[in-house]
Amino acid sequence: MKKALIFTGLLLAASLILAAWLYGPPVRHSKSQEEELPQVLLDTSRAQDFASWYGYLTDDMVVHHQRIRRHEFLATILQTHNVPAASIRLLAERAKGVFDIRKMGVGKPYELICFKDSSCTAKAMIYHPNEVEYVVFHLRDSVYVKKGSHQVVVRQQSASGVINQSLAVSMADQGLGPQLTNDLADIFSWEIDFFRLYPGDKYKLIYEEKFVNGQSAGYGIIKAAVFEHGGKPYYAFAFDQGDGVEYFDPEGKSLRKTFLKYPVKFTRISSRYSGRRFHPVQKRYKAHRGTDFAAPQGTPIRAVGDGVVLEARYNKYNGNYVKIKHNSVYSTQYLHMVKIASGIRPGVKVKQGQTIGYVGHTGLARGNHVCYRFWKYGQQVDALKVDLPSAAPVKEENLPAFRALADSLRQALDTIAYPASAQAVMAGE
Repeated sequence: MKKALIFTGLLLAASLILAAWLYGPPVRHSKSQEEELPQVLLDTSRAQDFASWYGYLTDDMVVHHQRIRRHEFLATILQTHNVPAASIRLLAERAKGVFDIRKMGVGKPYELICFKDSSCTAKAMIYHPNEVEYVVFHLRDSVYVKKGSHQVVVRQQSASGVINQSLAVSMADQGLGPQLTNDLADIFSWEIDFFRLYPGDKYKLIYEEKFVNGQSAGYGIIKAAVFEHGGKPYYAFAFDQGDGVEYFDPEGKSLRKTFLKYPVKFTRISSRYSGRRFHPVQKRYKAHRGTDFAAPQGTPIRAVGDGVVLEARYNKYNGNYVKIKHNSVYSTQYLHMVKIASGIRPGVKVKQGQTIGYVGHTGLARGNHVCYRFWKYGQQVDALKVDLPSAAPVKEENLPAFRALADSLRQALDTIAYPASAQAVMAGE
């Protein structure tokens, strides 16, 4: 009898856990929230799109365009559209191995295809984890889950700009997104100090842009670029020798060093390495043996090179921090994280560019930033001034192919005109 009671209790607990996982807390939407995300009927052209993309004729249906809200789950969404609990459980079971319903992200878009009845009963739900992929949850007749993807069209684009304030502002003025700004800054990061640009510095680039259903869906690689800094042109050409795309100058020398220059994507320096700096928290002058990169809380912090994690913990001065040994010569440290990335612990190997934590202001810090420290032979040095070896150049056997490609891309760059404002800035107007 006692064993039976224990078994019944465990079964009840398991049922409650399953219910919580499927349904979560009840979701209540305010009137203002509903007004922000109206229920709309698709126009004829979009109706045809739904038929060709997902296989649903929507002429006699209502389609609700929504985004996942905080504390909202698949089950709570479907419950409000008259989907029975048994169907939801079956849907969750059939999603296994196709899509993890626990990973439906806040803010991600979805559509509900509903009948025109008083309960607005859902026939299907289409969830979009990104611009390319989609997941169909079919709820009537046979219940099933399937993944699909839209066709991606890659187009070669070109752009140019002139610096008045910063690279980010200039590229935004040209309608170019932050990803492209980050990529361009990464390419030239060891050639150009992007935190000390001159008015009149200018750039041209040839890049790939991805389109899905006629809408921009992000960028591919930058194929070629030239950045004129202080009157001197710096060229970069993308070339793949079989191990992935790298960037080289016109002679085939790599533009990449053995380490990334910045531990975060293109941002701003709030404090440089110094032997004497006024500490904003302690209110006294002391040495600052690192470089502070200011960035919004939660910005990913990346390992600047391959290595092994020595420390990943919290203390009252450094806050959450990670220290990495790269080889017998170099080590780096990253301070004041709001959070250390999952799986980052002593002894773990990390790769260059891997996320190891997220920007915050824990420990003895004011304002969100990462304090980046660099050791060479056990001595702390200025990370932005250390002389590092370059990555391998274009291989001898690949030089003819590289030179032919670089020549054609350079000619293409030369045909791109700078904005009219570039001449005015150069003339000092």
